[in-house]
This record gives sequence, C-alpha cells and structure tokens, in this order.
Amino acid sequence: MGPAAPRTRPDIRTGTAIPPDGGTLWPVTPEELAAAIRTVLASAVSDGSLALSEQEIPLPRVERPRNRDHGDWSTNVAMQLAKRAGTSPRALAELLTPRLAALDGVAGVEVAGPGFLNIRLDAGAAGELARTIVEAGGDYGRNETLAGQHINLEYVSANPTGPVHLGGARWAAVGDSLARILAASGATVTREYYFNDHGTQIDHFAASLLAAARGQETPENGYGGAYIAEIAQRVIADELAAGRPDPATLEDAEACEVFRAQGVELMFDAIKAELHAFRADFDVFFHEDSLHSSGAVTRSIGELRERGVIEERDGATWLRTTDFGDDKDRVLIKSDGKPAYFAADTAYYLDKCSRGATCSIYLLGADHHGYVGRMMAMCAAYGDTPGVNMQILIGQMVNLVKDGAPVRMSKRAGTIVTLEDLVEAVGVDAARYALARSSMDSTIDIDLNLLASRTSDNPVYYVQYAHARTRNVARNAAEHGVGREAGFDPAALDDPADAALLGVLAQYPAVVAQAAALREQHRVARYLEQLAGAYHTWYGRTRVTPRGDDPVQAGHVARLWLNDAVGQVVANGLGLLGVSAPERM
Repeated sequence: MGPAAPRTRPDIRTGTAIPPDGGTLWPVTPEELAAAIRTVLASAVSDGSLALSEQEIPLPRVERPRNRDHGDWSTNVAMQLAKRAGTSPRALAELLTPRLAALDGVAGVEVAGPGFLNIRLDAGAAGELARTIVEAGGDYGRNETLAGQHINLEYVSANPTGPVHLGGARWAAVGDSLARILAASGATVTREYYFNDHGTQIDHFAASLLAAARGQETPENGYGGAYIAEIAQRVIADELAAGRPDPATLEDAEACEVFRAQGVELMFDAIKAELHAFRADFDVFFHEDSLHSSGAVTRSIGELRERGVIEERDGATWLRTTDFGDDKDRVLIKSDGKPAYFAADTAYYLDKCSRGATCSIYLLGADHHGYVGRMMAMCAAYGDTPGVNMQILIGQMVNLVKDGAPVRMSKRAGTIVTLEDLVEAVGVDAARYALARSSMDSTIDIDLNLLASRTSDNPVYYVQYAHARTRNVARNAAEHGVGREAGFDPAALDDPADAALLGVLAQYPAVVAQAAALREQHRVARYLEQLAGAYHTWYGRTRVTPRGDDPVQAGHVARLWLNDAVGQVVANGLGLLGVSAPERM
C-alpha cells in the first residue's frame, strides 16, 4: 500500500490556498473552503454572471450546519451579497451551486431555505484534514488575524502585601491563557504585572511586619496570617547577617523603613515564585512607585493640560472626564498637593503607549467595576479610542467548595484562600484549567473534590485523558504493525464517526481566532471538551488496529493519522491554556 498522491498544501497560518505545482486544491479546512468559495464568486464576477466588483466580494463565512444531515459546511454568502448584486438570495445560491459542486473534493451542494448553501465534501477531501494537522504539528490553529498589533496585557497586579489570593489566581490563569492565545493569533504580547507599591497599603504592611517582629498585635488596618511573621523573621535574619542591627530594636520610623524596603522585596519574590510555579511568567514587573519618583505623573498631567482637559477648582486639579462620557470629573492632584491614585493611572497608560502598545488590556476584579468609566474617559482625553487602544475586562468572584461546604480560610494567610492553597489541593493543571474554562464575567464555584477526581466528570481529566488515549492508541498501533509511514488514503476515512470527528477538528483554527478576537479564553477549553467527547465516541466505534490475524488495511492507517491529529489538536489547545498534555494517565 503506497502513499496517496500529494495534494496541494495550504498555508496553515493564513488559510491561503496557494497551489505550488499547479495542482488542484481540495478545500479541507473551513478557511480553505471559504477561500475556494471566494474564488468561485470572483470567477462569476469576471465572466459577467454576477453584477459585483471583485472588491465587493468578502471572505465568506463557513459554518457547520446545526443538522449534519444537511451537509458538512454551510454558508450564507448568497444572502449576504444578493441585494448588492441586484438579485434574490436563492437565485444567487442557484447560480453558485454548479460552480461550487465542480470544485475538486466537493461531493454535492444544495440550496436550503431562503438561500443557504449546504456543502458536502467527499471522504477524500474531508479526510485530508488529518494529514494537514499532523504535518502542521504545533502550528495548526495558529493564525495572523492580530498581526501587527502590540498588545500590553496586564493581569494579577495584586498589592505586594500578601500571597496571591484566589481572585488573583483566576487572573493568572485567564491572563496567561489569553496571552498565549493572542500570541498564537499573530499579536506581539507584553505580559505585565503592576505592583501597587506606593501608598497607605505599604505603610500598613510595614507596620504589620514590625508588630509581628516585636510580638505585638496586628495594628488596625494591618495584615495578619503566618506569612507576616515569616517575612518579619526573614528581614531580621537578613539584617543581622549583613552586620546591621535587629530592625525591631530601632526607633519606630527607622524600623518601619527597614521592614518596608526589605519586606516588600521579599513579598515580591514570593509572589513571583508563586506565579512562576503556576506557569504564569511576566515580561515586565512594573512598579507604581516609579511613576512618582521618575516624574511620569507630572508629565502625564502636563500633557492633559496641553490638551485643554484639565481644570483647577476647590484647590485641586481635575480631569474633565465628563467630557468623555464619565459620570463625574476626577481629581488628579488633591487639595493637599498630593496626587490621587488616578494620577498614576494616567501616567501608567502613557508609559505603556510609549513602549509601543497599540492596545492596553487591563484584567481587573469585580471590585474595580467603578473604574471603567474614568479609565475609558482618560484614554479618550489623550486622543485614543476606548475599546480599541484600551480594553478593560472585569472578572467575577471564585468560590471554593469541599465536601459540599465553602472553603473560606487559608491556614497560612489567615483570612483568605490563596493560589498556593488551591495548587496544593488539586495541582497546577487542574487549577489552571478550572479557572480558565469559564467566562470571566461569571462567578464560578470550584469543587475541590471533583477536581481531584480521576473521572470523566472532571473536565481537565476528561480532556487530558483524551490526549493520553491517543498516545496509547499510537503505541498499540505500532505493536500491531500499523504506522503512518505506510501512506495515507484519506478516502478510507469513510465511517460516519470519522466524518463527525473531522468536523470537530476543522473548527479549531476558528475557535482560536475567535477566542483572541473576543478575549475569551474559555472558548478554547470548551472546544477541547467537545473534541474529547467526539474522540471518545469515535474510539468506541472504529478501529486503528486489525482484529486477530487480519491484515493491516488502508482504513487502519488512515485512522492512525486521524488519531494522531486529535492528539496534536488537544496538545495545542491545552498548551494555549498552560495545561500539560500527558502521554499516559
């Protein structure tokens, strides 16, 4: 059994079909089919059958029909163009039907309803997708839809006054997943963490460390928990090791300054280590305090003043954010001469722009919902476009449940559940997947018992097991003499289960592009669960290895290619979520 004749290869990243040898293109993926439909439309324009200019022809949208009995793919392009072409949608659909049916790899085309075109591929064309995926490997699903965009993505950004709490853990999983998805869609992404190391919370943190070092009660508005005592003892040990006095014995002001400088640095290091262990690494750790010490705040207000949107009243300096849709104006410099917190926001946004960001995305918790209006107004005040140059994503709460009851307290942090607590309970993979698989604007309940289980009810186990199963099938196939090197006959993928699985695989690139465009990482997770379900069903209905002493047939080899294609897509998708794809489970 020799290999099938090579087909024309598309550019996997762009979906552009460029026959390198003058051969015929089979429309394997929806992107390729869309390109083929556009070519048919252009041909109809050029021969006078369609009264449009070529510039008016869009890249058609190709989707799966709700009822697969209607075909493999469907497009509403006739309904989209009919009015401009001076005809009816159904008449345009009927004009296109024989032209589309003549495409190599298309088994049939039917007009449905007011003008939908339902397209059915032959087994060979549909099956070619397995080879496309296997040969593309880790590049399958990558695209260039965001090429040229420089996105600054800021997430987590917790105060350096304690461990990363559960809300911060959600943003770490979501933000890192989004960064991977945006990069896979062609964007240049800067992952950024904003340290709020300027203001009263740092004063309270330093005072809490000093109190712990002296064996005193936590001060009002201070921070408790075992980690405070641990850091305080580290500061003392480091100071003594350097030949300096025990900072707890110094005068209050001097002691607080030592604990502030050393304690914040130690907390920084602990937070970075936590996030790194969670596979959430950053390109930039930006310190709020630098905006004040560098004069950036003064410069940012100066630019707003030059733009004529600053007003002095009541002894304070105001930004007229109401000019840009905010519900009230915002103070930048208070009447006591000190900058308001919002002043640092203006300087920080300008700093991101100065570093090349064409879009700054902020991932904020639900307690920051009231900030959206002023931030967007500030963006507009600088002459930029809210929603384009600045985007703000608001996330909701996370609740942990164990044995049917809420988990409310951390042993180490004292009052909150931390990232470290969650990872200790279920591991990095389960934690990341659970936090990333839901829409950011929905409150989620995480059942620790479920996440720790090894059953199909556990979403991360269900998906990871699908990958491990593909690897086990491949190992078993090798033992039975079934290998991809024997060639590939895509037409041998003729079982309805093959077609169903191929249909799900074909959707992956569009899912990635859509997740990037909508900033919705959960779309990738939910797709992987759909793919895992389709694969498990396919596994139960088909065979990759022959029975008994039966010879190896083309169908066995073709299904090994399909099996390996599923493994590749699951691995690619899990990689976008920062979750491992195990070889065995």
